[in-house]
Amino acid sequence: MKINDKHYTTIWESADLRSVNIIDQRFLPFELKIVELRNYREVVIAIRDMMVRGAPLIGVTSAYGIYLAALEAPKNQKDFEIFLKQAANEIVSARPTAINAKWAVDKVIDEIAKINDIENKIAKSLELARAIREEDIENCRKIGENGYKLIKKIAENKKGKTLNILTHCNAGWLATVDWGTATAPIYFAHREKIGLHIWVDETRPLYQGAKLTSWELYNEGIPNTIITDNAGGYIMQKGFVDMVIVGSDRTTADAYVVNKVGTYLKALAAYDNNVPFYVALPSSSIQWTDNFNGNDVPIEIRSEGEILKVTGWDGNMLKNLDLTYKNAKALNYAFDITPPKYVTALITERGVCKPNKNDLMRLFPEKRNG
Repeated sequence: MKINDKHYTTIWESADLRSVNIIDQRFLPFELKIVELRNYREVVIAIRDMMVRGAPLIGVTSAYGIYLAALEAPKNQKDFEIFLKQAANEIVSARPTAINAKWAVDKVIDEIAKINDIENKIAKSLELARAIREEDIENCRKIGENGYKLIKKIAENKKGKTLNILTHCNAGWLATVDWGTATAPIYFAHREKIGLHIWVDETRPLYQGAKLTSWELYNEGIPNTIITDNAGGYIMQKGFVDMVIVGSDRTTADAYVVNKVGTYLKALAAYDNNVPFYVALPSSSIQWTDNFNGNDVPIEIRSEGEILKVTGWDGNMLKNLDLTYKNAKALNYAFDITPPKYVTALITERGVCKPNKNDLMRLFPEKRNG
């Protein structure tokens, strides 16, 4: 997608294949800062500190993290395997709610375990990281195609009037490699000349909606308006929202949606006001192994400083400012869980389905046996 009319992706390999480059999203939209990740520990820091963020992008970055770990690991079989196991644990633990990290890490580790020669293991880990990256781009493109059909149908019912879509957090191309999940259908609709306006939740406390989603849409020429997180319900009551599209950091096989905190409240408001509520996600964000058990989903609790301070741009640099009094306490849940009864449908790379296990398995029959 575009930054100042130039195409970018969020992660790419260095010329010598000894590192990967990322966009440090903490500085957006004020500064485009490219960072080189040279080892798996820097990958862990990048994920943990949200230099990269969004479940699909965390997955791709994690896959490259295993490749970088393979490059630096001791070159005897036993120590190589110990080193990679440690790297895998650290990478997956960096942000545990997004299941894409474990999916990507397990995929690379399982495949290279079948190979005996260490140099071939390294080559295979790079090949797999590349494949996961390209798969993410293609899956998001397909999500865009499938979601566009839903937008088109609602737009036709509006008979040429502007279609108003509400989204939460950032499930755009910055959360993936390209296209995004929740934004991909929006980009397809925009290219098909459907008149759109997007309501963008600010998404406290890190403001990924205000800082990232709105800026993405601006660079694509799509009209959008930032609203406070708690205004969504009211503008639905006023009839200002035609549909909601959000992403997902993890969705269970029976369609409980784990996403950025505040998603559940938007789903409740949409349900009460008969506004369609869609979740756009690649299959790599689906937890296929178990039925829902809220205790089994690790809900990340982040630093209270993210709530007690606010980060802003003073014209020259980012500054962290106190938001409240010195000894204030905060509890910073990063995600919440939306039950399937509040979800209209799931938009995946293989099509649109109802929010239940049977319909998901219709699209992904190979997952029926776990």
